[in-house]
Amino acid sequence: MSFLDLQLLVVLAQELNMRKAAEKLFVSQPALSQRLQNIEKQWGTKLFIRTQKGVLLTPPGEIIIKFANEILENQERVKEEIQELDSEVHGTLKIACASIVGQNWLPKVLKQFVNTYPHAKISLITGWSSEILKNLYEGEVHIGIVRGLTDWKGSKFHLFEDSLYLVDREIRKIEEVMETDRPFIQFKSDSNYYQEIQNWWHRQFQTVPKRTIVVDQIETCKQMTYNGIGYAILPAITLSGSEKDVYKIPLMDERNKPIKRDTWLLGYESSFELRQVQAFLDIVQEYIKNEKDY
Repeated sequence: MSFLDLQLLVVLAQELNMRKAAEKLFVSQPALSQRLQNIEKQWGTKLFIRTQKGVLLTPPGEIIIKFANEILENQERVKEEIQELDSEVHGTLKIACASIVGQNWLPKVLKQFVNTYPHAKISLITGWSSEILKNLYEGEVHIGIVRGLTDWKGSKFHLFEDSLYLVDREIRKIEEVMETDRPFIQFKSDSNYYQEIQNWWHRQFQTVPKRTIVVDQIETCKQMTYNGIGYAILPAITLSGSEKDVYKIPLMDERNKPIKRDTWLLGYESSFELRQVQAFLDIVQEYIKNEKDY
């Protein structure tokens, strides 16, 4: 069975629809049907069952699809190893990045990377820092970009730090928090960030907020704050500095030092042996140097 046949099976298993799969594979539906029949003859069993709504995988089909995915993944790895021998940077750079960094910092770095290495591909996953570490441990990505403290044992590069601010349209001093009846707007995050905020709050006020609103995205939290619904604690990376009529009060620790949140680039040493990964790290380090010089 050829790689094209394996790809056909994987795409059909993803779409579960002959027409959509044919469009994705750039073949006619009759041609796809004929190729599927030939593959099923080779295996001596039905891999898909046709229904009025599409197709369904049979139990043997599930086994074959798993096999096909493994072969295609191995093929991709072999291609990357072969391309390593070329003078150009090829292959796929697989990144898992904390959502807040993926929205506000990473695009500027990726722009430089794709302009410098047009033959390289990028696969990007965003999520909470705890999810990023899971992607790294399971070998799904080459590098991870996380926020906060981490006990990562592999290669670790500090990218930047940014301060935390209490942001509001009315509150000008921290002490005024206990005087307002407007809600504290929080966004869902990993336990590391949440605990950091909780520790600061209890140290500062020795009580809980009077009212809270919890949203699922930091951008939602920010927009609700800017529209005067309540106040929030936001990292500097999300604040452009051009906001009007918005007060930003830095959070201070017990030593009266600004509370800052670190961002790290993590990976296994073996990943940095890949040309596309090392090339990305070079771009990152150059970008950080230029930012400091600026």
